[in-house]
Amino acid sequence: MDCGNCGGGCGNQDGTLYLTEGEIALLRRFGEIPFWPLCRRDEHPVCPGEEMEPDLLLSLSQKGLIRLDEDLPLSNFDYGPWAAYPHQGSMALTAMGQRALDLLEIRGVEGENP
Repeated sequence: MDCGNCGGGCGNQDGTLYLTEGEIALLRRFGEIPFWPLCRRDEHPVCPGEEMEPDLLLSLSQKGLIRLDEDLPLSNFDYGPWAAYPHQGSMALTAMGQRALDLLEIRGVEGENP
């Protein structure tokens, strides 16, 4: 059995998904607004006009909970102030991300025992 994200290559064989408090908070923001603008100049994604930690965006993307589409811009969003960014796209909650949010609502969050 695999987590559904990497085909079993991550070593997470029991289907457990581990999220930090920051990842959970950001994932919940995507639950409220599933589509966000994205700009990228280097390896760090930026959400225009919003405070979102680039490392958390990358982590949620690597876990398959959000998509970072650098070349799929949101319609009706003004990217003009971010014209210096060569990549202007969008971010979106994935089906797996929605399932994770649903489980958080149903089961809550379990912490690790020391």
